[in-house]
Amino acid sequence: MKILHLTDIHSKKSIIEKISKELESAELILISGDITHFGREKETENIINEIKKYNKSVYAVAGNCDYPEVSKYLEGHHVSLDRKIINIDNIAIFGIGGSLPCPGATPNEFSEGIFDLELSRLYKNLQGDSKQLILLIHQPPYNTKNDRVNSGLHVGSKAVRKFIEDKQPALVLCGHIHEAKAVDTIGETKIVNPGSFRDGFYAIIEIQEKDIVVSLKNV
Repeated sequence: MKILHLTDIHSKKSIIEKISKELESAELILISGDITHFGREKETENIINEIKKYNKSVYAVAGNCDYPEVSKYLEGHHVSLDRKIINIDNIAIFGIGGSLPCPGATPNEFSEGIFDLELSRLYKNLQGDSKQLILLIHQPPYNTKNDRVNSGLHVGSKAVRKFIEDKQPALVLCGHIHEAKAVDTIGETKIVNPGSFRDGFYAIIEIQEKDIVVSLKNV
């Protein structure tokens, strides 16, 4: 399976056309939050419809900079993966949006306890014999290349990290920290923060039978 992973679009619709061929060739588009820049339904519609011009197979979670109306739009148009699970080709994909509290208040924030609770609930609801698990999440795990800000401080979630350590999903697709563009691992789990798509960064992931190949790209 070929997945195109976007995060932190922040309402920058104009850049989507630049990856039109990549969007068309992907089997699945996964968006890990901050679809808008403090936007609501209209801004979300603009972004999602622009992506769907090239590929209808789109799933997303909202980020911390997305108001509740963003989640409402995603839910109403069958795009949301927030606290949901889908199964595609023996791969189970589950998601959770939002972030930990930020230095400046944003509209979609949760505590470590909520992340712990929701991830545990989702995992319990996984069904079938999926060979691989993918977590789509805005908030990166703690103490990785994916959560390090420019000062060097790690600002990821310890609850998300513990979940990864315990359950070892094959792949975690995250965002939130724009400058933490990297591929890292926790145990057998591969973690991808492609960087902000607003700045032209995205990732192509090839899910193979025995391997996951990640290419970090820019426009």
